[in-house]
Amino acid sequence: MQKRVILIVLDSVGIGAAQDAADYSDSGANTLGHLADHCPQLKLPNLDSLGLGLLEGLGRFSIPESVTGDVARLEPMAAGKDTTTGHWEITGCILREPFPTYPAGFPNDLIHRFESLIGRRTLGNCVASGTEIIQRLGQQHVETGWPIVYTSADSVFQIAAHEAVIPPEQLYTICRQARELLVPPHAVGRVIARPFTGQAPDWQRTSRRRDFSLAPICPTLLDQVTEAGRQVLAVGKISDIFAGRGISQSWKTENNQAGIEQTIELMSTRFSGLLMVNLVDFDMLYGHRNDRDGYAGAMMDFDRQLPRLVERTGPEDLLMITADHGCDPTFPGSDHTREAVPLIMYSPAKTTGRNLGTRQGFQHIAATAAKWLGLSSNDSSLL
Repeated sequence: MQKRVILIVLDSVGIGAAQDAADYSDSGANTLGHLADHCPQLKLPNLDSLGLGLLEGLGRFSIPESVTGDVARLEPMAAGKDTTTGHWEITGCILREPFPTYPAGFPNDLIHRFESLIGRRTLGNCVASGTEIIQRLGQQHVETGWPIVYTSADSVFQIAAHEAVIPPEQLYTICRQARELLVPPHAVGRVIARPFTGQAPDWQRTSRRRDFSLAPICPTLLDQVTEAGRQVLAVGKISDIFAGRGISQSWKTENNQAGIEQTIELMSTRFSGLLMVNLVDFDMLYGHRNDRDGYAGAMMDFDRQLPRLVERTGPEDLLMITADHGCDPTFPGSDHTREAVPLIMYSPAKTTGRNLGTRQGFQHIAATAAKWLGLSSNDSSLL
């Protein structure tokens, strides 16, 4: 039987301020730790059984007598704290220079070129949260047909449109045009389609979001696996994050539960290689909206599903659970936070309840996965 790696990214589930958090104005951030402080209902017994409480800064969580996983705290090395940067680093591609950001909005000449490309004027061109800007500009968008362009503290060019005004497929085409336009020095990490529905003031963002990322600037674990003739199965927005590169098959999902169900279905099939999953609800629905109770509930929902993943992890499998950055819902603002991330590993044949301590760089995940699959003997492997 061929070895497999199941790599699940809990989007934004950071575990404490990174060593350089002050450089990002994020000193004191701790997404999971602060959830435990503010949400007494937060209980994660199945993650506890894999060693969650062994991690530095997470002493709030229980450590049972028998721990079956191995854990490590990983400090970020890449420049930035966004989804693309974090996922690339997880797969071994470390960004040395940050993607461009636009705290004052995009340059007027860039917006004019974009408007010429799509044949429409635009609204917005400012830093805003996605829910706030459609409240402010949604009705004007419906009346004019002009898409709403906005950004955040991350390197993103976001385009919001009502599905009855600009249908999702047409919005995706507009986003692809933006992606082609946004080259250096304006090579943002992601162009994001943000469809919404409803009527004023009850606008609702839908699950038909799409991300259009830059292709990785260096080889990744996904490339390594596919070049070796093995499979890379992608669930959630993984294919979007890697611009489709190094991926054998991809499944889009609407929410965390759909992502977990798809993962369980794929784990029940025979494949050789890597199954990589992004569960985005933590970040998109709760972190950015400062919804600590919703975030805690999503964590408990994942924890309840975890035994289904563990029981399908065979002796030739390695289950890896990690995150890409933080998004502390108790922290000022609504942006990502510069945090260390957990690495929780389980294999019935290998893991024994070890705390592997703090390591520099998320790339240890790629090195460990490659070694498990027999593709490398990299010294950065944690197993």
